[in-house]
Amino acid sequence: MYTFVFYVPQSHLAEVKHAVFAAGAGSIGNYQHCCWQVLGQGQFQPMPGSQPFTGQQDQLSQVAEWRVEMVVDDVLMPAVMAAFRSVHPYEEPAYAVYRLEDF
Repeated sequence: MYTFVFYVPQSHLAEVKHAVFAAGAGSIGNYQHCCWQVLGQGQFQPMPGSQPFTGQQDQLSQVAEWRVEMVVDDVLMPAVMAAFRSVHPYEEPAYAVYRLEDF
C-alpha cells in the first residue's frame, strides 16, 4: 500500500481526483474516493525550454494549489500514475509516493 500525494490547481482538482479514483486510488475497506486535501501555495520558476501551464519563463511564480493525499494499493499504482499524468495540467506535476507499513 502507498500514500500518493499530489499538488494541483483549483481549476483541475475535481478532474484529477476523478481520474485517480477511477483508476482505483482512495479505497479503504468498504469506502471509496477517500482523500485528504488542503489549500496551500506552490512556488516555481519556469526555465528556458519549459512550457508552463501558468507563469512565465525566468519569472518566479506563486500560485494557489491543493495538496491531495490518498492511499493506493500496490497493484493499482501504475494505473493511478498513468491516469494522474493523463489529466494533470502541469508539464511537470509535483507528487510524492510513500510506501506504507502494516502494523
